Amino acid sequence: MRTTLTLDDDVAALLERVRKRRKLSQKAVINEALRSGLKEMTTPARVAKPFTTRAVQLGRCLVGELDDISEVLAVAEGENFR
Repeated sequence: MRTTLTLDDDVAALLERVRKRRKLSQKAVINEALRSGLKEMTTPARVAKPFTTRAVQLGRCLVGELDDISEVLAVAEGENFR
């Protein structure tokens, strides 16, 4: 099949770099890139396994109410607030 392609400048530069490094024709590099890209585009995306966090028992709360910030800080800093 013959067709005309209009490549963006960055794509053309990358194509030329790959062509020189692999010492292949422009046609071969374009066909290989298209095969690889189309194969990836038609393959369904893998579903990532959902991340889960294990629960850990930390024991009872050392402060009765967490509403009083000064009491919580005093307990955390080791002051005998009560």
